Parts: sequence; structure tokens; C-alpha cells
Amino acid sequence: MSEKILVIGGVAAGPKTACRVKRLLPDAEVVVVDQDNLISYGGCGIPYFVSGDVSDEKELRSTSFHVVRDEGFFSQAKGVTMLTRTRALVIDRQAKTVSVEQLDTGETNELPYDKLVLATGSVPNRLQIPGADLEGVYVVNDMHRAIAIKNDLAQGKVNKAVVIGGGAIGLEMAESLADLWGIETTVLEYMDQLLPRIVDPAFAAMLEKHLRDNNVAVYTGESATGLESDDAGRVCRVTTPKRSIDADLVIMSVGVRPRTDLAREAGLLVSPQGGIVVNNRMQTSDPAIYAAGDCVEISNQVSGMKNNAPMGSLANRQGRVAADNIAGIPSQFEGWVGSFIMKAFECCIGGTGLSRTTAKGLGYDVEVAITAQSDRAHFFPTQAVIMLQMVFDKTSRKVLGLQGFGPMNDSVLARINAAAGLIAKGAYIEDFSNLELAYAPPFSTAVDALNATANVADNLAAGRLRTLSIEDFLEWMAKPQAKPGWVALDIRHPKEAAGFVEKFGSDLWKDIPYVNVRARHKELPEDKTLIIICDAGTRSSEVQVFLDSVGREDNFVLGGGFNAIRRISVDWWPS
Repeated sequence: MSEKILVIGGVAAGPKTACRVKRLLPDAEVVVVDQDNLISYGGCGIPYFVSGDVSDEKELRSTSFHVVRDEGFFSQAKGVTMLTRTRALVIDRQAKTVSVEQLDTGETNELPYDKLVLATGSVPNRLQIPGADLEGVYVVNDMHRAIAIKNDLAQGKVNKAVVIGGGAIGLEMAESLADLWGIETTVLEYMDQLLPRIVDPAFAAMLEKHLRDNNVAVYTGESATGLESDDAGRVCRVTTPKRSIDADLVIMSVGVRPRTDLAREAGLLVSPQGGIVVNNRMQTSDPAIYAAGDCVEISNQVSGMKNNAPMGSLANRQGRVAADNIAGIPSQFEGWVGSFIMKAFECCIGGTGLSRTTAKGLGYDVEVAITAQSDRAHFFPTQAVIMLQMVFDKTSRKVLGLQGFGPMNDSVLARINAAAGLIAKGAYIEDFSNLELAYAPPFSTAVDALNATANVADNLAAGRLRTLSIEDFLEWMAKPQAKPGWVALDIRHPKEAAGFVEKFGSDLWKDIPYVNVRARHKELPEDKTLIIICDAGTRSSEVQVFLDSVGREDNFVLGGGFNAIRRISVDWWPS
């Protein structure tokens, strides 16, 4: 008798598991149940459908050869039965059946299984504030809501929009509204930075400036307290403790929680954080039941902490692992590192592993190396600067994370992906310094940006380099009187430094070009701590070595140089 495999959930992990099982066990009877009629779509593509980059919602539900993944496709091409508009009600683990309801008819029946897979996904959070259920207020978690949002835009109902939540999805939606549609868009984030806990403040500030430069208003450290309606019952305003913002459309992007009611009611082990507990074979506390996707709790390979990671890429990997084990092929999902990348107009930001903030909170002896590197040979016409930050433990020299900010091309992605593979294996600074990467001038530099960032980390860990953080530098620039013993040593070209000397005065800002420091170092005040500044930090580190050699060790290098600072909004920059 053929084995019966029942899958609950038809978006990402579910279809992946079902199709993989059918390939491995061609004689198995594979059935997928989903309460929606739109299945197997790329949810991460929703912002790009709203923006118009993806013109038709069917493209998010189509194969690479342009066939829509509907019930007929799965039946005819994959041999998998799709029961759409069918809700799973109760799991009977002893009888190995699932009670389901056909939503269009109300009919209920029992589906038997030998192996059951839960791919029930996640539920979007909604703020419990007045007006949260008004017309024109959306969460972004399925194709129906995406289509409704796009219809509102196409029908001219929206002139002003507010996105509540400064995470990746919220920011992608903000871009989609402001870019193609020209909607006056505002982002509200209750934490004090965008992408909180994912990237560190300096990189969040770079992203915030780029959004503002593209006419997206950003308010951090500010939460929505209520939504108001017009006479027709549609949202028209968002209120916060500090302001009132007009809005014809509000998108709540304040995170998701695992959808685990079925698992919990069936007596399966569910974590205090709400995710279904699985082993590294994606097996639940019942050996006959597997789970994958947004509904499960997985381990972070760097910190060892358990958490929910709602990402389509992970869901597909987990679905394959579950299918392999159902078919008797030993396969393991070891967890995730925490890799992401997102587009923001002409730039992108990405990261992998732990941020400095998170690593410090976990007790690591954390340090960071920030660099401004060419993404390809400096003489190549399309060369651009990318900012990289390596997070590492200074005691053990283990690399904990990498963040990147740069132009909207493959340069940040390539370094994040390389770092993710190494970090997952517990790599150290020297592993990054010595990592072999493909080189040709159109693609990279001879010493790749990732290698170079690791070399800076090596110097920091060994005590051969002393840096001042971007945050401390900005704090000093905001209140120079708080550090009266500090003075900037600007070693850039005199034309670049002149505006700063004129604005801040020679007592605060000294300029000696890089090539002249050795000859003119005695001009530097002996009773001051020098903050050495160049564009990237490379020349500054060389000057630091020289100054140390002549007894002037009271100095710091500004990590990332002015390439970092000019990407952050500051009100003191000379005009």
C-alpha cells in the first residue's frame, strides 16, 4: 500500500516538501491542504508587485518557465493533490487523521496520514490601537491583501501613506509606494533606529539618510497611538505622541508570530516563544509529524539561541530536509546564521550573523572593524564604494557578523554570502583574511573588500590599530566641549579639509595632508588627543603607526572615515 503523506500549508515549505517527497517516493499519495485559493507564491516578492516591478500577481505564483502553480499544475506536473479552500481543524495523532472543512461548502471529512507535515506559516501582528480595523489599513501577509493595496493605488485612492514598522518588509513597502507611485510616504519605527537588532546604528543611519534623500519621511523612537477615519470610514490620519500624520493608506508591518494553534491543540511541543519545536530533521515531538517554515523554532548557529525566522529561503531548505527524512534519507537542517539583504532605491543594505548590539548583549568581548572599500578595481569605470562592518570577538578572534551598505548591485550581496558560509562554520578573522575569492577588475579588487575588512579586524584584535567609533565621533562633533582635549587631524587633500578648518577653527580642526605628516608632525599640539581622519581609514591607520613611532600615541583613527560620515545625516557638514 502506498504511503500517505499529508501536508498542511500551501505557500512555501508545504509545496517544497510535497514535491520533493513525490520525487523521492513516486508511489506515495501526497496531499496538500490550504485554506486559501492562491497557493505557492513568492511572498517576499509582494513589495515588488505593489511597486510595479512585478506587473502581474500571477508572476509571483508562476514557475521559471511561466506556468502558474495552481491545483491543476500540481496535479498534472507534480502528481500532488492540492485541496485549496480547505481548512485543517483538528489533528488526531492516535488515529493519524486530520479533520478538515471545505470552506465553500461547509463539508467536513477526515484525511488519513502516515506522515504529516505542518507548514502553517505565520500570522502578522496588528497593533491594538484605536482604528486598527479601518478601511485602508493593511497588513502584508498574503496575495489578497497585496492585490487590494495595489487596487487602492491604481484607483487613485492614495496620496499619502504611513508604514508602521521599520523592518525589512515595511521599508520595502515604503519604497514601493514612494518610487513608482509617487506617494507621500512616512515610516514610523518605535525603536530608536531602522532595522533594530539586525544592523547597528551607523548602518541604520546610512539607510535612513538614503530614504530621506528619496523623499521618504522617517520617524524613529516614535510609535503610532491611534488611527482616525474620514466620514466614509476610511483611515485618514495616524497619531503619535509627537505628531499627527495624514494618511489615505496605512500598512502595519510590525512583525509576525508562528501559526501554531493546530500543533498546540494536538499536544505537540511548542516553545515559549510560540514556535513548533523540531529537531534538526524537522521532526516534531511526534515522530510521525514534521514541521517547516515560519511556524517552527530554529537555532541561530552563531549565538545558539532559539527563535523564529520567517524567510522563504529558509522555508524551502527546511521543506527539503523534512521530505528527505520522510523518504528515509538522513538529512539535517543545522539552523540559520541570520542573513538578509534588501533594496532601498539606488542602494542596498545587508547583513549576516550578529550585530554588535546583539553580540554585546550576549556577553561577547565584541569589537567591530568598519571599512570603506572599492567594490571592484579602482580604475574600472563602474567602481563604487561599499561600507562593510565586521563584528568579532576580540578575545577568541571569532567572526560573529558582517554588515554592508552600498549601491544597488551585486557587491554587498557577494560579500554577505561569502561571510555567511564562513560564519556558519565558526570561522575566525584569519579565515576571512585568507579566503580565496575570484578576482577580475570588473568584479572585485585584488585584495577583496572582505579580505581587507578582515585585515583591519586583525589589526584591531592584535592591538596594532586604535579606532574611534562612528557613534563616539558624532557625539563629539555634536558637543566638542565635552571632550576639550580632542582635536581632528584631517589628512585629506587641503581642498577637502579647508571647509572644516574654516567652520570649526584651527583649534578644533588641524589639516596636514597625508604625504606631509612625516615632515610636519611637530606642528601638532602635544597636549591633545588626535582623531585622524581620511576618506576610508587606510591612510589614517598608516599615520597612526608613524605617530606612535615618534611618541604621539594619544590618537585614534576614525573607522570608515568620511566615506561613512557623509552617508549619515549630520547638521554640521560645511556647505
